[in-house]
Amino acid sequence: MGDDLFEIGGERLGSRLFTGTGKYGDDAVIPDVCAASGSEVITVALRRVDFQAATGNVMEHIPKTMRLLPNTSGARTADEAVRIARLAKAMGCGNWIKIEVIADNNHLLPDGYATVRATGILAAEGFVVLPYVNADLYVARDLVSAGAAAVMPLGAPIGTNRGLQTKEMIRILIEEIDLPIIVDAGLGRPSHACEAMEMGADGVLVNTAIATAADPVSMARAFGEAVRAGRRGFLAGHGAQRLKADASSPLTGFLEGDGS
Repeated sequence: MGDDLFEIGGERLGSRLFTGTGKYGDDAVIPDVCAASGSEVITVALRRVDFQAATGNVMEHIPKTMRLLPNTSGARTADEAVRIARLAKAMGCGNWIKIEVIADNNHLLPDGYATVRATGILAAEGFVVLPYVNADLYVARDLVSAGAAAVMPLGAPIGTNRGLQTKEMIRILIEEIDLPIIVDAGLGRPSHACEAMEMGADGVLVNTAIATAADPVSMARAFGEAVRAGRRGFLAGHGAQRLKADASSPLTGFLEGDGS
């Protein structure tokens, strides 16, 4: 596990847990959440950032050691996502961008077609693009062709904490897509994150489950431990599943020859 790094956009990361900045009752807890989780990457909605504000700016709570991953939350079209990404870069947020294009207010499901288009435009401009999408193989393949640096399929609709509802589709992406697969949205418990990692996901992004926990710092630590445990289990190699019982110790011979 010591050298179990993974790479996105030419940058090597030691932690496979990405965190977020939304929904905290008090943003002042964010540094402690980052430290407890061990995360190195944090996403922030650019619409929440006000660089002109002397106080009350979420950016003042993000540790300088964190890799910033601004997202295009609020974009309803590809053009809006591209505009937000360019604005983020101009504001000094770097060239990493998480593409979110959502025009559906009922279920908050991402628009795969618009996401592919925005990814192609921004990747050509040198952005490291991490697109948030449904767990769809065809969209994922188009994102690879468009120049994405990773694919971020949802486990369940945003903020639902319902876990890996798209488990079988994510498994297909892990098998078929030659990019890091980072499960995003819907992971509500550390066990959900652990299961995703056991399946072979390269990482997970968790926001709501940590931010809305009664104790966000403890929950962040639990997710960090779960991600490491799941990854360790995946690397160890799982034993085969069987339909019939298979005793772990011999069932014959122990009492043979016993005259008592």
